[in-house]
Amino acid sequence: MILCLVTDRRRLGEALGLPEADWVEALHRQIDAAASAGIDYIQVREPDIEAGPLVELVKSLMRVVTGASRILVNDRLDVALAARAHGVHLKEHSLLPAEVSRLSPPGFVIGCSVHDISSIAARKSADFLIAGTVLPTASKRAVDYLDQDGLSKVVEAAAGQPVLGIGGMDLSAMPMLASTGASGLAAIGAFIPAAGEDLPDFVQNRVSALRKAFDLARRRT
Repeated sequence: MILCLVTDRRRLGEALGLPEADWVEALHRQIDAAASAGIDYIQVREPDIEAGPLVELVKSLMRVVTGASRILVNDRLDVALAARAHGVHLKEHSLLPAEVSRLSPPGFVIGCSVHDISSIAARKSADFLIAGTVLPTASKRAVDYLDQDGLSKVVEAAAGQPVLGIGGMDLSAMPMLASTGASGLAAIGAFIPAAGEDLPDFVQNRVSALRKAFDLARRRT
């Protein structure tokens, strides 16, 4: 199973009841715990931060990450290259992965968002696709959801290219996700605890629980 944590320092900090001054520190603790638990990708998605400060944030998160986890920057190739991140995640209407490959170093990871099967062909050279929004979620309400059938069609059209579902991806969604043939998930809220919960313990336990639930559901399909 491939797991991708998508960052949102504001949502994380507010969920924990923290003042804005402590949001970045909480993000560091979240990422450290996720990497310690062996998460595959961490997509840094902080659209309200300007390029310079975002480069510094990504550099600081790169110092936190250990093991095989990889830091990707959401849609900012310039930031990803300047911070020497492990890769970039591209929006559906952004650069194509072939263009990014020409500009990036060897081993640079490229993920791409897709919302239907029409955009897959031009993104076959990406390392993986993130398809959504699959189910209703706090951050994406007014959209046309893919649901189980739509995600299955994306997986089929990808023809072996890894596809991660995003949107409403929590423990209860694992049987549905596994049934589509998807390779895993990307999520924001699934890795955010409620106020009062220990952040590192919650994140580490959630990474483990998602893997177990997905693997069990896949064995049953």
